[in-house]
Amino acid sequence: MNLSGIRRGPLVVGERVTLTDSKGRRKSLLLKEGGVWHTTKGAVSHDELIGGPEGVTIKSIGGMQYLVLRPLLSEYMVAMPREAAVIYPKDAAQILMWADIFPGARVMEAGVGSGALSLALLRAIGPDGELHSYERRQEFADVARRNVETFIDGEHPAWRLTVGDLVTELRDDRLDRVILDMLAPWECIEAVGERLEPGGLVCCYVATSTQLGRVADTFRAHGGYTEPHLTETTVRDWHAEGLAIRPGHGTSAHTGFLAISRRLAPGVTAPMRKRRPAPGAYGPDYTGPRPANIPGM
Repeated sequence: MNLSGIRRGPLVVGERVTLTDSKGRRKSLLLKEGGVWHTTKGAVSHDELIGGPEGVTIKSIGGMQYLVLRPLLSEYMVAMPREAAVIYPKDAAQILMWADIFPGARVMEAGVGSGALSLALLRAIGPDGELHSYERRQEFADVARRNVETFIDGEHPAWRLTVGDLVTELRDDRLDRVILDMLAPWECIEAVGERLEPGGLVCCYVATSTQLGRVADTFRAHGGYTEPHLTETTVRDWHAEGLAIRPGHGTSAHTGFLAISRRLAPGVTAPMRKRRPAPGAYGPDYTGPRPANIPGM
């Protein structure tokens, strides 16, 4: 078992490699003895790679050259089999930093999907941490488990995967961090808040601005959380060759929003926000404190 997923030495049967052509197109291969990858430029034999180092080039029968490397975690996350959409590397990186995932942390995630974020969290918390993952659908959980175990060559000792609804299956374990990647995370903020240590953090990953607003209002209405930090991350590639320096064609724009808030100590209420929201900014279902200096509030 290799908890980091990092491998060294010769390429062996059963591990995954990435082949990249001259145009930057990538193909992920699972090495098999006697295996052959067929392309429009001829076949590539797996046996020519097995036993050799990574970082080499191989030529197909038709003369196309490919660079051979073991996949990075970010590459594996987007190439691995999936039943559900994955959290992409750019958002996973933001979650690890903004949610302050540290070695030994006790982390809970809800909405495992295909296991992409689970891999990133497991690498960050290490063998001494705890990751409690909840997934409603058995088929998603099965794919996630296979993807994680394929990457690390076995079961991770820090990972516990539960199939079921978070609110009904949630254990009483104390938590440092909570990651909610689900359709209605606001329904779980109260429940996870009871398990969070003071100063602990909840990070919600949502797809739409409507969900983002609902999550933010729920944090405020609860009263036991700090003012939520709301972000969106975009990544733009750049082309630089001689004097030709310009934005690249590959841009990763909107994939989701992050709403992050920290748990206050029991009995402590968050201070009232000083900035003035527009009149009517709060919907009829909002039950939290409302600024007294706003007409109609």
